[in-house]
Amino acid sequence: MTVATVNPDGLLKGRIAVVTGASRGIGEAIAKRYAMEGAKVVVTARTVEEDEHFLPGTITNTVDAIHQAGGEALAVKADLSQPEDRQQLIEQTLDAFGAVDILVNNAAITFFIPVADFPQRRFALMMDVQVWTPFELSQLVLPGMRERGSGWILNISSHAALHPDKQEAARGSTVYGMCKAALERFTTGLAQEMYDENIAVNVISPGLVATPGVMHHKLINDTNKDNITPVEVMAEACLRLSHGDPQLLTGRIDYADAVMEEFSLQAADLI
Repeated sequence: MTVATVNPDGLLKGRIAVVTGASRGIGEAIAKRYAMEGAKVVVTARTVEEDEHFLPGTITNTVDAIHQAGGEALAVKADLSQPEDRQQLIEQTLDAFGAVDILVNNAAITFFIPVADFPQRRFALMMDVQVWTPFELSQLVLPGMRERGSGWILNISSHAALHPDKQEAARGSTVYGMCKAALERFTTGLAQEMYDENIAVNVISPGLVATPGVMHHKLINDTNKDNITPVEVMAEACLRLSHGDPQLLTGRIDYADAVMEEFSLQAADLI
């Protein structure tokens, strides 16, 4: 592990990054890691104050940690299931920092319910936040990326996108897996469309990370507890997919541990 500091002249110097779902867990870690490399980071989620959610973590805390370390960040409260909030997120980013160079679509809302019992309104909400929101936010940032001739869009997926072993006990993750599978196909399609315009589009899965949400859903048990991926590893892998030549690193369906091995990376401690 390296020392946790902000390097204003780092790999992302001068870049503007938007990270959704950044009040806690993976999104918080990605935002901090990007800030450490000199990016101006806009973090968004619904939780601004501690008493607004039953899980710990807020976008205020994330931004405060970045500011205290000498980085630049802005918190924008947004319910990404709402069209006006999606539009406002990008508008506030433009007003504060300028056009977006890096978009990380991490926000998610998940209900682990078997298909036979799944309510339509919750199905629609999951698809809206995990599929339509990345789609529309990408539409909103693409004009600025095209104008500058470069950009990086990174979508956060899950191993749930893989087809399950039919012999394994079901955990009600079918709809979650559908959302992530759709996100992966969107990623490769958009990467193909944007290749000639120097805009990289990738998707990455973290493995099992002990985030507050994962702990709440009791997804860690005796059979998988030895396979936990540190959140710092995911943040480092995401950083690698957010800089460099966009045409050399695009259209990838990646996994955090594979990226770490391929590029011989070591995870940095976070601020």
